[in-house]
Amino acid sequence: MPGSEIRRLKQTDMQQTKPQKQKIDLDVAGLEGGDERAAMAAMYEETLRDLSEGSIVKGRIIEVRESDVLVDVGYKSEGLISSEEFENFESLKPGDELEVLIESLEDEEGMVVLSKRAAEYKRNWDRVFENYSEGGTIRGVIKGRVKGGLIVDVGGVDAFLPGSQLDVVPVSYPDDYMGKEFEFKIVKINKERRNIVLSRRELLEERRREQKKKLLEEIQVGQIRKGVVKNITDFGAFVDLSGMDGLLHVTDMSWGRVGHPSDVVKVGQEIEVVVLDVSLERERISLGLKQKTPNPWEDIEQKYPIGSRVRGRVVNLMPYGAFVELEDGVEGLVHVSEMSWTRRIGKASDILAVGDVVEAVVLNVNKEEQKISLGIRQTEVNPWDLVPERYPIGARVKGKVRNFTNYGAFVELEEGIDGMIHVSDLSWTRKVSHPSEMLKKGETVECVVLEVDVPNRRISLGLKQAQEDPWAGITERYQVGQIVKGKVTKLASFGAFVEIEEGIEGLVHIGQISEERVENVADVLTIGQEVEARVVRIDPVDRRIGLSIKAAALPDEEFKVDEEMLKGLRPDEELVDLAGAFDQALGGETTPREWHPGEDGGDEER
Repeated sequence: MPGSEIRRLKQTDMQQTKPQKQKIDLDVAGLEGGDERAAMAAMYEETLRDLSEGSIVKGRIIEVRESDVLVDVGYKSEGLISSEEFENFESLKPGDELEVLIESLEDEEGMVVLSKRAAEYKRNWDRVFENYSEGGTIRGVIKGRVKGGLIVDVGGVDAFLPGSQLDVVPVSYPDDYMGKEFEFKIVKINKERRNIVLSRRELLEERRREQKKKLLEEIQVGQIRKGVVKNITDFGAFVDLSGMDGLLHVTDMSWGRVGHPSDVVKVGQEIEVVVLDVSLERERISLGLKQKTPNPWEDIEQKYPIGSRVRGRVVNLMPYGAFVELEDGVEGLVHVSEMSWTRRIGKASDILAVGDVVEAVVLNVNKEEQKISLGIRQTEVNPWDLVPERYPIGARVKGKVRNFTNYGAFVELEEGIDGMIHVSDLSWTRKVSHPSEMLKKGETVECVVLEVDVPNRRISLGLKQAQEDPWAGITERYQVGQIVKGKVTKLASFGAFVEIEEGIEGLVHIGQISEERVENVADVLTIGQEVEARVVRIDPVDRRIGLSIKAAALPDEEFKVDEEMLKGLRPDEELVDLAGAFDQALGGETTPREWHPGEDGGDEER
């Protein structure tokens, strides 16, 4: 009865004026009587004195409702707290004690306005202000993003972390940091405004400076250290050694060929590296990865002696050759000149591709320069070694005309084996200025082997030698004084050439054309004209025949060779064969038999 009456009086007190409240207070004291009434009155006075807006007090749950709880804080009225302020609302029960903050002593319904969440938040701020100051460190969890930065939960309160202060390097994806706990430096703290500004970057930089100083004091060349790949470039990778970054150059990643540093290491990968160089003045550290394993070139001469056969994979192609990997870190070069005995190879890619597995022979080893010369053609028999047996001198052979030069034609006898027909060996009778006058590319011809030069890889062929020499037996078919018929083929200032049979021509000197004086041969003779003449001279050695048209008109018994008939036909003067005479007529020169180095079958017509 007294307890319920007291509560009734307290509730009534909320609606009364100050004198009325004093009366109710006396009534409460009177109901309780004696010392007990006096103690109750004193406690009530003390409660009213401590309860003020913004203060944190202890309360006791009176009733748990569907969406809130009724809490008694020892005031004249209870307060309601929403269920949203509790993490474990379902476990609450009457009698539970909790700390609450008085937001208002009286709302529109006369009840005190309480907040558990605000009490916790105020306690957290008080704890932060009490235990932390500017320049100190604090742990927190990144929980959200705002304009210009992030929100960090530090001990139950929100602090601001500028985006530029998240890490020592610019961060492209801040969401990767959400929900993670870090340590931060307190850059600014304002108690009145309840504002905290943090920096993780400054803290990392400070600690990195300390680690860097310690690292430089301890690190030595030759040490093996663990690190984490921090960044990758075209020329190498930067490795974090827990204090500072060291450079792992691409040339120190592997003894073998490295296309790009990312083929060997990945960002975030932990690796062991060897310290190659330390510059305290420049604060630079050079690192190596391949130095952890033995140099494969140390005993290279024993592993790959000259003349040994090897097998490898083509890893790179250049116009001048192919690089073949024999093992990790060891490559040999096959020059284009060592790829085939017979084929003329313009560039390595004409016959090889990256990834091809080839067999080769070691030609040379240079340990100091780390170079190995290889040859692919040496794995096969040199076909030129068999040429003397396959193409003996004097043998008749057939081949296809492959190419021309000014001095001859190249004839392919078999794949990779060419012979050359010099212009002087194209015809017994004709003066040939260029082989195209008698031959066509692709034409199959029969020739005679005249000479074989294996060291220089040359075979000399003769086209005319494969045919019957029309000058053979010339003295048996023709005698001095014999009358012959023929056709004028060429005119010159000193006379005319007359073909008396296929491939055989004689010279009629201008003085032997007519009894009358001839000033110009073309005034008397024309090309194609048939004439009759007497043979006045035969020289089978120099392949020359002298003719006289005017002597053909003489009776046989009156014919006699005299000085007049031989005028102009003297040896080493005008008595010449067709080629020489015609050359003189045109002011030409004979073509010497030459075979110029580097012109043996090239594709360019010279």
